[in-house]
Amino acid sequence: MRKIFTLLLISTALFSFAQKQKFSEDKRFAGLDTAFARVLKNWHAAGFAVAVVEKDKVVYAKGFGYRDYENKIPVTPTTLFAIGSCTKAFTASVIGMLVKDGKLDYDKPVRNYLPELKFYNDEMNNKITLRDMMCHRTGLPRHDYSWYFFITNSRDSLLQRIQYMEPSAGIRERWQYNNFMFFAQGVVAEKITGKKWEDNVREKIFVPLGMSNSFFSVDDMAKNTDASIGYGLKNDSIIKKLDYYHIDAMGPAGSINSSVNDMSKWVITWINDGKFEGKQIIPETHRNEAISSQMIVGGSTPDKENPDIYFSNYGFGWMLSSYRGHYRVEHGGNIDGFSASTCFFPSDSVGIIVLSNQNSSSVPSIIRNLIADRMLKLKYKDWNSELRARIEKAKKEDSNAKKSQVIIEKKISTAAHPLKDLEGLYTNNGYGTFDIQVQRDSLFAFAGKKTIWLRHKQYDIFDVFEKDAKEGIDTSENSSPMQFQMNTNGDITSLDIVLDASVKPISFVKSPRAKEISKDSLLKFVGDYDLKGMTLKVIIKDEKKLTLIVPGQPEYELVPVDKNKFNIKTLTGFTIQFNVDDKNEVTELLSIQPNGIFKATRKK
Repeated sequence: MRKIFTLLLISTALFSFAQKQKFSEDKRFAGLDTAFARVLKNWHAAGFAVAVVEKDKVVYAKGFGYRDYENKIPVTPTTLFAIGSCTKAFTASVIGMLVKDGKLDYDKPVRNYLPELKFYNDEMNNKITLRDMMCHRTGLPRHDYSWYFFITNSRDSLLQRIQYMEPSAGIRERWQYNNFMFFAQGVVAEKITGKKWEDNVREKIFVPLGMSNSFFSVDDMAKNTDASIGYGLKNDSIIKKLDYYHIDAMGPAGSINSSVNDMSKWVITWINDGKFEGKQIIPETHRNEAISSQMIVGGSTPDKENPDIYFSNYGFGWMLSSYRGHYRVEHGGNIDGFSASTCFFPSDSVGIIVLSNQNSSSVPSIIRNLIADRMLKLKYKDWNSELRARIEKAKKEDSNAKKSQVIIEKKISTAAHPLKDLEGLYTNNGYGTFDIQVQRDSLFAFAGKKTIWLRHKQYDIFDVFEKDAKEGIDTSENSSPMQFQMNTNGDITSLDIVLDASVKPISFVKSPRAKEISKDSLLKFVGDYDLKGMTLKVIIKDEKKLTLIVPGQPEYELVPVDKNKFNIKTLTGFTIQFNVDDKNEVTELLSIQPNGIFKATRKK
């Protein structure tokens, strides 16, 4: 057994040596190690892997830097990375396969296939097609905080949120990137096939391509012995380890984890009209439509610095552009700790995959362009220095803009309401729930795994800062402020926050955190109450629910929020206050409403 094992090690080592020797003999890659090392250093990146395919072969595959920066474990071509939105082309391809089989039509209303999917208005319900969703032209902006902040493991829950999301444009009016629309495509495929999105991709793509080192969850990736750790940058220079971000429910939009070796097979398939090793994997009709312009991303003319890079369109899960006179198909990917780029040049039969374990990184695009220039025999361009100069210029302009900005606002030292009055649960059906709590003398908002510190600004308006469990609160990064709203009684009823600049502020309606109260404690409120000749009844239902009955109206469940005080569960701004005498016996009921306070005396 030991002899066989030794032989395997020797053969593996010889194969690895042969691969390196083969790559090093290709003059197109001469000197890349030095150039890539400079990119790692300049951008303070932990590591990345790159693979280059030509026609139906991998001509270059190598890792640089570290998959585990702390322990200095190097990246290899089999190292796993989160590929983020590079996932979208996989999801769109499953749809394309179902179209080929006659089970779907790109141009029929999507609700024909998934009636559970509802949009903001009837026009969207009646008109939005799969094609609209696949090329980001539904009229919906990103609404990304819904899935990113308010995490759920339920795809049904995410699907239900879409109907509450406001559009910012008409259908097919303009291109607006939207992760929810690719998530929903995955759910459509689940409905048609009766299989999970993960099973569809595995059976229809991973298995036929031999992508045996690709996964759908960061939990599965973490179990692999060659998984990379994600990193971010603190103060633009300090490499900081980040936790994996779980987006399994949102999977069809971006949850695949893979290696450049596996992704090479995927790109070879696209270069070869949807075929891999002679077998048709992606329908050729879908392949051609997917890499054809379906929607204009933005209209502009070439800039002076790069006159040979122009047009920006979108196909089905692919970005399309002209790169120095060559037709490029590409998609990037970003999720906490990882950045990716998958691209190919169909007319040149060249593909490039770059996977990096750095958050929101420029590294994949720099590496991609440096290799593309070599493969396409283009004049050398120092993309590393050029992008660095552009970013520095943008930072300087931003800094100057902030210095010159005149902010006119009244400075109010204290909030209009005590912090205790702001506590409660604030819910928006298209997003989720903020749990607002006072801790010591500070106000915090909790959403999913996120903790947000609210620093008073003025009136009932608070600046918002995310609190990191390890790093604490970074006050240098402030997002849109939170504004608490009140009714005519002065009670806090909701909070507003701008989560997407293209639509009005998102409103989260307040519901008090229900206090635990026993049935025995509720009994003292039970009885009849006279309101100017009308009898109101208070009863207990289901052993624990105090219920108000008003003649001619639905029954109202009363939610305990304070001593002898209840909110009407289904009505905003309606409170029931029971008054007691010195014997702690209830004498009257006050209905506190937006239009006044009404007193009902308890009948003996």
